[in-house]
Amino acid sequence: MKPTKLLLAVVLSFALNTLLAQTDSTKVHNFKLESCINYAYEHQTTILNAKIDEEIAKYKVRETTAIGLPQVTGVANFQDFLDIPTSLIPGELAGRPGEVVPVQFGVKYQANPGINISQLLFDGSYIVGLQAAKTFKELSARALNRTKVETAVAVTQAYYSVLIANERLSLLDANISRLQKTLNDTQQYLKNGFVEKIDVDRLTVLSNNIKTERSNVLRLLDLNNNLLKFQMGMPIGDKLIINEKIEDISFAKETITADTSAYLNRPEYALLQTSKKLNQLDLKRYKAQALPSLAAFGSFSRAFLSNDFNTLFNKSFPTSIIGLQLNIPIFSSGQRYYRVKQAKLAVTKSDNDLFNLQNGINLQINQSQTAYINGITSLENQKSNRQLAQEVLRVTKVKYEQGVGSSLEVTTAETALKEAETNYISALYDALINKVNLDKALGRIK
Repeated sequence: MKPTKLLLAVVLSFALNTLLAQTDSTKVHNFKLESCINYAYEHQTTILNAKIDEEIAKYKVRETTAIGLPQVTGVANFQDFLDIPTSLIPGELAGRPGEVVPVQFGVKYQANPGINISQLLFDGSYIVGLQAAKTFKELSARALNRTKVETAVAVTQAYYSVLIANERLSLLDANISRLQKTLNDTQQYLKNGFVEKIDVDRLTVLSNNIKTERSNVLRLLDLNNNLLKFQMGMPIGDKLIINEKIEDISFAKETITADTSAYLNRPEYALLQTSKKLNQLDLKRYKAQALPSLAAFGSFSRAFLSNDFNTLFNKSFPTSIIGLQLNIPIFSSGQRYYRVKQAKLAVTKSDNDLFNLQNGINLQINQSQTAYINGITSLENQKSNRQLAQEVLRVTKVKYEQGVGSSLEVTTAETALKEAETNYISALYDALINKVNLDKALGRIK
């Protein structure tokens, strides 16, 4: 083989291997809506961080619990007295009556290793703290649930946007195919002298507009697909294939009933209830600070004393202490009183927030139910209008082919059908989004 051909073969082989490697590294996902949501639960960073917060809360509970367990501390110190402390004693003790005699007690070197042990026996604020720590863990779990709901809503809306774009693209393809046939027939009629050139021009303009719109929808579909992958936490470079169509989604008119307790299904309400519980425990903790606290302690050490560093550790003198310590709050200059007052006000604020959220959720439920019913009604009307526009176009084309209609009528019918399909797509999107909003308002999304 010639050197040039050999070099070309090597280059082509390298390029092919690189292309295959890139193809292999691109993951392909064939998902339905449920799979998209489950993927988001495992990969969306907001959910991953919420799970981390839940783990942090778990360790916070253990940290708080450890406060009431035995605490052991090792201590050690070494002292070199450059000047041994001097004390004054009465001269009578030293045989020098009437004088004050300076004397030095102690040695130059001291070393004191030891161990201190303490155990909390009773503390009202500690007991409340344990309850608060467990409630904090519950709060993080509820926050995770709310994050999951918000993620599911965002993924569902993005998913429906992809379905809508696919449906719109399918309708445009059908329009282009149908219009191209009409344009070909009209061009043939022009050659045979049955129509004028303006008839061909009208259809050509309409065909070009639809093709341009199709290009725009293709780009929009790609954008919506990337948005869906972003909401799922999927790498943008991965390939996502949707395995559902609009026909797979059912719309059912729901009977609107006055449900004044539907707000209980919302994670936001449960989250606020837990926050109120924390405020109540905070109030309880400040009240408990007025109670006495009791702790046991022990200290075990050895003292090494010598004027000569070389003999410092030859002999030691042990010291052991055990005891109880009782702390009784007597007067705090009003600090405790004002903390309790603030905590009571915080609980009152929580009650107000709960009432406002309950009221807002009930209003949201009513609004979303109305919007959903209106959206379904509008979708049915637009679907009917689309069918009528298709029938008008069919009759108009038959008349045109039989020579009793004009190309202007065909163009007008094509334009009317395209407008009806646009309205249908818009109504379909509104109905889907309203369906998601209703499910969220009623707390159906878990």
